[in-house]
Amino acid sequence: MRILGIDPGEKRIGIAVSCELALIAQGLEMIERVNLKKDIEKIVNIIEDFHVERVVVGLPKNMNGTLGNEADKVFEFISHLEKAIKIPIITWDERLSTVAVNKMLIKANMSRNKRRQVVDKLAAVYILQGYLDELHKMDE
Repeated sequence: MRILGIDPGEKRIGIAVSCELALIAQGLEMIERVNLKKDIEKIVNIIEDFHVERVVVGLPKNMNGTLGNEADKVFEFISHLEKAIKIPIITWDERLSTVAVNKMLIKANMSRNKRRQVVDKLAAVYILQGYLDELHKMDE
């Protein structure tokens, strides 16, 4: 079963996909945001191309666990995506995913410009891998 990970940002949407065994997440691409309709169409095409059976969307929470304005934007995005696909969509706490990815890239001495080009895709990997790890903990 393939699972798609999505990190929806203001300017870009990070996309990751799992292996067929749903064990390992890998970065797929970053979608430059155009408009909601085109963004959703691109995601639907990816879902079809990879035969995805479930989608995990990063949900930004405040450090105290509450939901803020950014979460409202993600829920709006999800509501549009739900109209376009007929597979389950799960939200996953994405607190500190971008921070963790940026720290890793800084340790790798990657320039700010290069980090900007990959951070959203890697945040999607981080989100999806967290979900996959938790999914397999429940199987044990």
